Order: sequence, then C-alpha cells, then structure tokens
Amino acid sequence: MRDGAAFFAWRHLATAPERAPVLPDGCRDVLVLRPAGAAPRVVLTEFDLRPRIAELAAGTLIEGFRLRPGASVSPQVLAEIGRKAVQGPGEGTTEILGNALSDPQGEDGDVSAAIRLLAGPGESLASVASGLGVSPRSLQRRFRDRHLPPPDHWRLLGRARRAAGRLSGAAALAEIAAECGFADQAHMTREFVRWFGTSPERLRRNAGLLGLACQPALGNWTGEQISTR
Repeated sequence: MRDGAAFFAWRHLATAPERAPVLPDGCRDVLVLRPAGAAPRVVLTEFDLRPRIAELAAGTLIEGFRLRPGASVSPQVLAEIGRKAVQGPGEGTTEILGNALSDPQGEDGDVSAAIRLLAGPGESLASVASGLGVSPRSLQRRFRDRHLPPPDHWRLLGRARRAAGRLSGAAALAEIAAECGFADQAHMTREFVRWFGTSPERLRRNAGLLGLACQPALGNWTGEQISTR
C-alpha cells in the first residue's frame, strides 16, 4: 500500500491510572512505552480482532507510530528503535520508521492493494482477486503467508468502519445500513457489537468512542494527524 503516509505519529501521557478502549482498526502500532521511573521499552501491537481495554499506570508516556493498514516492521527495526529510545523521547524513531517503511523490499503489492480494495464498498474476495489477476485461494494463501488476518476480516471491518464514519451525520441508521451493504439495521447492529462493543445508536451518542472509530486507519487512511489512540 504505497499511497499516502507510511505512518502517523501520536503521543499520550497518562496523568492518572487509565483504562482506555482500543478498537480494531486494521493497523499495528509501534509503541515506545516510557513508564515513570523505568526504562523505555518498544512494542509492536497485534492486529485487534475484538474491542479491548488497555490499562496504563500514572505517569506513563507513550510515543505511538500507527502503521498503515496491514503493514508491519521487522524485529531488527524494533531493536534499532529500542536502542534509540534510551536517548530520550523522539530520538530517531521517526527517521528509522520512515526509512524502513519507504523500502518496498519484502512487501507484497497485491496484498497491500487487496487490503485497500477490500475495505471499500461493494467488494468481495472474488472481485478483488479477479481485479488483481489472481485466484481467491491464491490471495488467501498470500495473506496467510504474511501472517495477516484473512481477506474477510478486512472486508467486514472496513464495512463497519465506513458505517461508523457516517454516524457523525444525521442519516438514519437504516439508511446507513443499506448504503454500507448490511442486510438490514439489525445486521449492522450485530457487526457493531462485534467490532466496537456497542450498538450504532450508543456509539453515535458516545463522542469519545466514535472519535476512536473514525481515526485514520482501515478505510480512512487520511492525512489527518492523531494525538492519542
């Protein structure tokens, strides 16, 4: 997926103990965790398949780097970031990631394109595979070989995130469900509970959680910067 930014940088300081929701977004993050009074450590998050709660101790500073949907970095890059992290916040991580993610070596262009297409409206595994000139089974195997969730994960999550993005407007839920390809409003509600842990109606009323669902990620990889996760 060579279009757009390779990653978005963000930062968060827990001024008190926190329990924060994390929603599936199709992205992995490189986190430089700086607990108060402790040495920094570097973590590459996994792809979230369900909503979860992240707990932070007071005084923890997170320097986050959200990778584009489906992207990852090697253990060698993480180790290099870890060596730089001991020098202080912001020391070299942006440059290291920029260099690593601008190098297309080892990236499967078909898989990157498939992720982008599957997150769009009206696509299926068969239509995306046909457009890329490969068989559905071959495309599934390439996802598996890269240790990525299967194609249907990206299609279903992309649909739910598109629908969540419509909640900030005034459209009726039934209208959003129809436009985003759900069988009906009840089907959309079940998918929202799966991906976001709540119904569309409740998500619409929860500005903080809706903001998380609409941050740049799968299906919404824009140039807008993010400050927290």
